[in-house]
Amino acid sequence: MTVATIPAYDESRIGAVGDHAVVVGGSMAGMLAASVLSDAFGRVTVIERDSLPSDPDTRRGVPQGRHVHALLEAGRDTLEDLFPGYGDDLVTAGAETIDLSADFNFYDEGDFVADGDHHLPMYCASRPLFEHVTRTSLSGLDAVRLRDGCHRTAYLTDDGASAVEGVRIRNEEGDTEELSADLVVDCTGRTSSTPAWLEANGYRRPPKDEVPIDLLYSTVTVDRPAEDRRAFHVMPCPPRTRNAVVLPIEGDQWIVTLSGLHGDHPPDTVAGLVDFAASLPVDEIARLLADREITSDGVEQHPFAANVRRRYWDLDRFPDGLLVLGDAMASFNPIYGQGMSVSALEALSLHHALAAGGLDDLALRFFDRAEGVVDDAWNVSVGTDFRFPETTGPKPPGTDILNRYLSRLTRKAHDDETLADAYARVVTMEQPPTSLLRPGVAWRVLKPEVSI
Repeated sequence: MTVATIPAYDESRIGAVGDHAVVVGGSMAGMLAASVLSDAFGRVTVIERDSLPSDPDTRRGVPQGRHVHALLEAGRDTLEDLFPGYGDDLVTAGAETIDLSADFNFYDEGDFVADGDHHLPMYCASRPLFEHVTRTSLSGLDAVRLRDGCHRTAYLTDDGASAVEGVRIRNEEGDTEELSADLVVDCTGRTSSTPAWLEANGYRRPPKDEVPIDLLYSTVTVDRPAEDRRAFHVMPCPPRTRNAVVLPIEGDQWIVTLSGLHGDHPPDTVAGLVDFAASLPVDEIARLLADREITSDGVEQHPFAANVRRRYWDLDRFPDGLLVLGDAMASFNPIYGQGMSVSALEALSLHHALAAGGLDDLALRFFDRAEGVVDDAWNVSVGTDFRFPETTGPKPPGTDILNRYLSRLTRKAHDDETLADAYARVVTMEQPPTSLLRPGVAWRVLKPEVSI
């Protein structure tokens, strides 16, 4: 499920379904969920454990916040619908806008993919700036209240735990407080305690898929000429497990993230990163690190052990009044930049689930819709990771055949604008992966080479 396959957000489709909704977690996923819920509930309270900064700044609850983040087309399109003027607000706050076709240099299978003629704007900023602008937009909604410094300690339930009726929190003053709610949405990320809570209360844990990749990424920011908006993504390609992403961000900087799969980890010093970048098949990234001024305070590192997917849609029984969204449902190899956009599409799926049936059997209906969003992202991310023989875990059916097809598509896209456009639309989650199998695309991929 992508932008092309999910109907657009339409606030006129939804009426009031309840008085109060609580979102646990003030992440991007939590804020997107809160925006959608504000159309259906008289009040929406977002509970966040961290103290939320008044300016764009990293926070403890987002340890990956200093590293590169991408807002793909699926996320951009959804955020613009939820918060009209969002893109302008980002740019006013300092974000850069690039043309994905002309400014983004994508290297895979031995060369750069051709520039396409499908011009798409892409907003480039640090994760703290994305969060800050989203939080400012959300705070402008009358129904929404953000409460930071609050920690959820328990779900409130009826006697048989057949329904969640609110949350118990330790509030800003350190006191215990109970918030009743018609709906609670868990957006607490990979460390979500909901699976354990379900098991402790007589429900089945959602089945979990885990695909270990032993990734570590190292990030610095460097000085950038204001007029230079080049961006780079050097994909890992067997046998090379190394990857690089460079994006222009606010403050006339580039953010440079280097990573390595399966234990081939980048170092934690600038000199070491220069050497690591020099091993890549393109020269530009090592040159940026060697020639430009480093503007960050040293090298930031963050590990990512495994892709994880919890298949809530496989459950046939789930408590009323509770949902799970964002990384608490699934998290993917971050080098593909899907996280914020997947959360946006999940929030859009929640909007349509509420519009279609209100609170009646909401969880299972929402999970059914979210399955398509997660599956498309999972198959792209995990399928690509399975290009490496070291990758283990449940492999999506048809992965090996599809990877051979995509390898041929990518090599031909080095010189074929049409294939480059088709590939870009899938990578940015505008179109589903199946669009690459359409006859017009498949013929360009599979037709024999003509030698002269």
